[in-house]
Amino acid sequence: MVNKVDSNVVGLRYAEEASLGTLPGSPVWYPLDPNSYSDFGGEITTVARDPINANRSRKKGVTTDLDASGGFNQDLTQTNVTRLLQGFFFAEAREQVTTIPLNGTAISLTGVDAVNKEYEASSGLTVFAAGNLIFGSGFANAGNNGLKTVTGSTSGTVVVSESLTAETPASTAKIEVVGFQFGSADVSISLVSGNFVSLNSVSKDMTTLPLEAGDWVYLGSDTSSKKFANNVGFARVYSIATNAIVFDKTSWEGAIEAGTAKTIQLFFGNVIKNEQSTLIQRFSYQLERSLGEDNDGTMCEYIIGAVPNELTVNIAQADKVTMDMSFVGIDHEQYAGTVGLKSGTRPSLDANDPAFNTTSDFSRIKLSSVSTSDSSPTPLFAFATEMTLTLNNNVTPDKAIGVLGAFDTTAGTFEVGGSITAYFADIAAVQAVRNNADITLDVILVKNNAGMVFDIPLLSLGGGRLTVEKDQSIKVPLESMGAESDFGHTLLFQSFSYLPTAAG
Repeated sequence: MVNKVDSNVVGLRYAEEASLGTLPGSPVWYPLDPNSYSDFGGEITTVARDPINANRSRKKGVTTDLDASGGFNQDLTQTNVTRLLQGFFFAEAREQVTTIPLNGTAISLTGVDAVNKEYEASSGLTVFAAGNLIFGSGFANAGNNGLKTVTGSTSGTVVVSESLTAETPASTAKIEVVGFQFGSADVSISLVSGNFVSLNSVSKDMTTLPLEAGDWVYLGSDTSSKKFANNVGFARVYSIATNAIVFDKTSWEGAIEAGTAKTIQLFFGNVIKNEQSTLIQRFSYQLERSLGEDNDGTMCEYIIGAVPNELTVNIAQADKVTMDMSFVGIDHEQYAGTVGLKSGTRPSLDANDPAFNTTSDFSRIKLSSVSTSDSSPTPLFAFATEMTLTLNNNVTPDKAIGVLGAFDTTAGTFEVGGSITAYFADIAAVQAVRNNADITLDVILVKNNAGMVFDIPLLSLGGGRLTVEKDQSIKVPLESMGAESDFGHTLLFQSFSYLPTAAG
């Protein structure tokens, strides 16, 4: 007999449902590594019988309802959040070309040819085009991983300019598009609409790049011949024409510049944002929490039909970046060891996926007024002590007679907000609150040649009452409330699988 179970043996995984409450035929149970749990499980409601009787006693009650929910806190890493964020945004990721997509059919790589410098598969590789910058990962030979430049492709091959090592790759090996390299002297920089930065091309049709307004890019490389001298860094796409991409946000001050004799590189990534109505898609999951072993096997519990509800990104000084995630479910199941875990594939947790920290992994946090003429306006503050970014789908369970738990869920308004405590430097931030100014916020994290962006294109500010304490710096607490922007979304998340070292 088992006398007790320690919390350290508890594990957490999730599987995507085929429809609300129903798993697909061969589910994949993706691992999570929570720091703590909140309200995880099913809460039963019972109503006692209290008839008028001479004994003045209540009778045994009856079960009338069940509320299923699950919440947990975990560290933010490069790879542990993207798949789940699709559920919180109610939208599929807009993925770059890859052999192992989040959604869709994988292309199995069958070999690496060192002589011809090519990755091989039975078919499907024509989606990789000349000029693509691709990133290889999961290969046994280090030389087959990392950044490569595509020179051409066929259905069964992707040819690169860099050297490769012969290999039969594992099923987890993949290549994915992370950017594009322009031809020699093909692009230049001009300033338009005041100080918006325009990347201009002589021969490349910019509309063929996998970008749209509101996306972020990184312009430049670690090699001088592949970057501009002055225009290097992160930028947000404002508009795309045949021979020009205009940026309305840049991490640098724009300057007119030619790209003479340079093959400029441009990096981009996978985008998730709250979509317009026709593209809204509800994701539901089953959350599996294993509870250790009894005499017969693994005990476990499941939140069924778990729909992502609330998300909070926590950013505090001298700490890790963490995320609180909560789900609303329709039912809760518990199994003893005689039944055990549900069937499916259970990949291992990536142990080499470090958490982002708030000291050295932030490329920028910028809160500024929305500008129609300057891609690098003056920020409202220089430094912050803490901030949160929140997302709320306002999901509620749908109850009905004859149903224990819920038969469905309803999503409410997609709300985005948060809070920031900043060091007071001038009166601009306080005035922006009073004036109900149009404000924008972006947060960029970079670690180990990869990174991510959280971008709220339009928000209003609340709070703003200065905190003045003896022998302390003056601080200004601000509340942010996101709104639908001209891009059509309120919040955008973008994950870069590769970034140059200079991006950090």
